[in-house]
Amino acid sequence: MSPKVFETTCLRLHAVTKVVQWEGTSVFKVGGKMFALSGGFIERSGGFMFKTSTMAYQMLIEQGLARPAPYLARAKWVQLVGNSALSDPELKAYLEQAHALIAAKLTRKSRKSLGLG
Repeated sequence: MSPKVFETTCLRLHAVTKVVQWEGTSVFKVGGKMFALSGGFIERSGGFMFKTSTMAYQMLIEQGLARPAPYLARAKWVQLVGNSALSDPELKAYLEQAHALIAAKLTRKSRKSLGLG
């Protein structure tokens, strides 16, 4: 997946905002909480980064498609070994899951105000 398609995919998810921080890194957030990163320092060190479930975290690492994300591994974030490590539909599904995992941790009031049910 190209960085532009990654960005478009993230921004199409409900209530997502993008900020640029950390050496030009694009940080995608829902309710102020990040769920995916691209560009900037990430581009220099490998592929996209995103939040995963415990099972997906183990599977992606065991299959050699990703490695534990620097500084975020304890929270079950992965960094793909390259931007093309997953097919576009697979990566889109992981991004949707990352968004859902973070949205689920928001307060009920926050979810309601963002239209996330």
